[in-house]
Amino acid sequence: MPRILLAGLFHETHTFLDGLTTLTDFQIRRGEELLDCRGDASPLGGVLEFATDNHWHIVPAIDYRAQPSATVADKVIHQFWNDLEPCLQNENFDAIYLILHGAMTSETILDVEGEILQRIRAITHVPIFGVFDLHANFSNKMATFADCLVGYRENPHTDAREAALIAARLLMRHFSTDQRPKMQIMQPGLIWPPTGTGTANDPMQSLETLARQLEASDETLWAMNVVAGFSFADTPDTGVSFVACTTGDAYLHLAQIEAKAHELNHLGLVTDPPADEVVAGLNPLPSGLTVLVEPSDNIGGGAPGDCTGLLRALFRHRIHNAAICIADPESVRALEAGERCIRLGGKGSRLDEGPVELEVELISLKDGLFELEDKNSHLASMCGDFFDMGRCAVVKHLGLTILITSVKTPPFDLGQWHSQGIALEQLSVVAVKAAVAHRRAYDKIATRMLWVDTPGPCSSNLKSLPYRHAKPIMICEALVNQEQTTLSPV
Repeated sequence: MPRILLAGLFHETHTFLDGLTTLTDFQIRRGEELLDCRGDASPLGGVLEFATDNHWHIVPAIDYRAQPSATVADKVIHQFWNDLEPCLQNENFDAIYLILHGAMTSETILDVEGEILQRIRAITHVPIFGVFDLHANFSNKMATFADCLVGYRENPHTDAREAALIAARLLMRHFSTDQRPKMQIMQPGLIWPPTGTGTANDPMQSLETLARQLEASDETLWAMNVVAGFSFADTPDTGVSFVACTTGDAYLHLAQIEAKAHELNHLGLVTDPPADEVVAGLNPLPSGLTVLVEPSDNIGGGAPGDCTGLLRALFRHRIHNAAICIADPESVRALEAGERCIRLGGKGSRLDEGPVELEVELISLKDGLFELEDKNSHLASMCGDFFDMGRCAVVKHLGLTILITSVKTPPFDLGQWHSQGIALEQLSVVAVKAAVAHRRAYDKIATRMLWVDTPGPCSSNLKSLPYRHAKPIMICEALVNQEQTTLSPV
């Protein structure tokens, strides 16, 4: 019965946001608390279930996870390591399994996952396997100090749990064959906004297809990861990368997939039309449900979920029978105190115009805990089977229904609306603060889906971001600079 040390560290860090993400923003599980996730929809739940089915003895260590947000306080990394290090030193185990994001940055550490892996390797030489997010900024340190990390292969991330199971099966392959893979990485110097990284479209669709073909053609290639990168983090590793887990030499495979990425680079450089231009085209309202997507306030990318650009456009163009969700605990508290004139949104980003003053009709005040309707959604990969939006208010103003939450909620599950008594299917327009990951939930009810640009920290226009550490090529133009290509066999 192999003994597996299990730990998790999950945060997608938006380094261009103001403020810090602190310990109070993290959900922390220690020791036996990790086992409570067995069988739920998260990667952690999947690995625990796999361990039971395959007679692994799990040594539960620590799991830290938080929603995408600003740079992480160093204190979080210090405490995580203080929790993990005794487990590494005091327990006998045959391997380590890690649940990571891959785009975590703290005040003084640009590559948190690479740093943690290096510290782990200084203590133990057992195999390190695990799973990570498709939007990681994968580093040379991560490739050097881990043996086999498997990334999600779909965006929206409907396969996070399955990716964790693939990594677990590869760890079983190690135990049964005594082979130990290494990782090789290639960074082609490409940076794509999240809106350019959906796997139903190119460039990601063709790259994922090629990656699976390469895996099938070479038995020494245990996994080929197509890593889209997270463009809202300013690090030397920001951007697209390709990572092979192999017992051979994957140089030619990596070169082949890199060449395809350069060929398709222009398709990843997505920009969005101004909100007023798009919303004006909805008057008169077309039949069916129109989903307006606001990537600049993409909650799944770390934005505050309270920007007012699209809200203002809906009012300006008098769009009725419509709904939008705004994260604003201050307004919820004001409504609970009996106020009906509120200052809505505009508090979380200096790029936004500021709060909108409204007199509203209160429809309901309720708790926001809901069970996910889709246990394979990206939200499930983040939180399991339930999500708590905190206290919520539903109000109306000029024909617009506004769901106000106390906790920003990625719009990845329709239970968010249904739990508050809002039937999206009966509306003409719904606005969502997302980029791509919402599509699993909304594609099935939308007649059309339109992306819009508004002021906000997650704009698809990457030229507006003040990068200092990221490699300054390929951000918004299809130029090829071979000097930026690196290969690190380890």
